Amino acid sequence: MSIEIADPRSFPAVSGTTQQPLIHLAEASLTALSASRADEIDRTLVSALVGHLQADDGLWLAELFPAAPSPAVARHLWRRLIDAWREASAPAEGDRVVATLFALPVVIVAGATPSAPEPVASALAAVLAGVLNDAERVTAMLREHRALGGNLSFALAAPLVTADALDIPRLPTLLAWQKLSPGAGSVARELHPTPMAIHPNQESVHLRFLVGTAIGASAVGLFGDRTGGEWLMPLAQELSRQLTATGVTALALPRPPQAPLLALQHGRAAQREVGAQIFASNAIRRFRAGVGEPSAVISAHRCAAAPGGGELRLSLSSPFDPRQAEGFRCPLFPSDCAGDVATMLLDLLHDCRVTDVRVVAGTQPDRDPGTGLTLLFKADAIPDGETIVFH
Repeated sequence: MSIEIADPRSFPAVSGTTQQPLIHLAEASLTALSASRADEIDRTLVSALVGHLQADDGLWLAELFPAAPSPAVARHLWRRLIDAWREASAPAEGDRVVATLFALPVVIVAGATPSAPEPVASALAAVLAGVLNDAERVTAMLREHRALGGNLSFALAAPLVTADALDIPRLPTLLAWQKLSPGAGSVARELHPTPMAIHPNQESVHLRFLVGTAIGASAVGLFGDRTGGEWLMPLAQELSRQLTATGVTALALPRPPQAPLLALQHGRAAQREVGAQIFASNAIRRFRAGVGEPSAVISAHRCAAAPGGGELRLSLSSPFDPRQAEGFRCPLFPSDCAGDVATMLLDLLHDCRVTDVRVVAGTQPDRDPGTGLTLLFKADAIPDGETIVFH
């Protein structure tokens, strides 16, 4: 079942930025009267984006999405930027061997073990370094299962990096990493791990990426298998083993390798979904053990601290529980449709057998005007006519 919900992100009505010509192209493509005309406009748009990637305009490209006037335009620009990366990475005429940068998203669910030593009682239980102990073993597993379209000439870096290492401002630098011949445009290839803080008595969900480079024939595609087949399970077990430390458990959930922007998109969606699953399963279990079946509310909120200035929230509550609602905050990224993210939450609640689900109409504020706290809805406190109820 799919649902409609307000998109709470902020989109400028009028923009005088230097990104405006590309935004006009995206709007023209979306409103074109024929597919052939839309394709023609998109080729012009992709060509312009390729130029900015090759000109080291990462910050300029990052400012393109806040300047988009609507979610549809932002998503269209994101798709064309993926096309532009592919085109900019294409081999030059006569090149028989190329280098291809790839990334594996890894969602890591970490928590302190019940038998952890005394420091777990403090505000911070432990820190996971975010570096593979044996990157060559992981590389060998990927080669064994031919995870890169059968290519065996690739290597992985040991550090697990955050999304910032693959995000739009870094794309021109990452593109330059694919150059095989040294020259004036050569850049240092450096990846730095970001440690993961583990707090006592709670599970945390982290997103990291394994980055690698493959060397192969120019005509061979590396990313045909997007499901991972049977090799994702043994890979998950090996990554979990290498990341687990004394007093800490780590469950690694990898995704298939992709080009940087697609890996970033899939990784963010996976982290959000896993985080929602853990929140919902734990909160629903507490409600059922204490006061019975909870009610769920999905709502859209303006939030200056959220990507794009808005987010969706899932609230769980019971009229028999005097506490405030428990909530989960869902960020929205340029590639997202708010309705798709809300549908993901609805499907999750269905799988958890929650029978009372309400969707609040319109866009809500970030804070409760009465308490100043983060606004989370209780099902019995929403005025009539402002919700859609799903059973």
